Amino acid sequence: MERQGDEIHITTDEARGGSTPHIVRYVLGISLFLAIAGLSAVWITGALNTPEVIPTATATYQTP
Repeated sequence: MERQGDEIHITTDEARGGSTPHIVRYVLGISLFLAIAGLSAVWITGALNTPEVIPTATATYQTP
């Protein structure tokens, strides 16, 4: 803390009461990757296990 006349100048860590180690950005990045990987795995396994449906052309329109 530094005093210049009536003004008090303090550092960011002193004003916050602690340090900021930037760990949050790593947690967010890792969790974003895990969420994308998990949802992709669910989507891919669902697509592989679903039987392929071949549409058949059936016309039911008849003239009276």
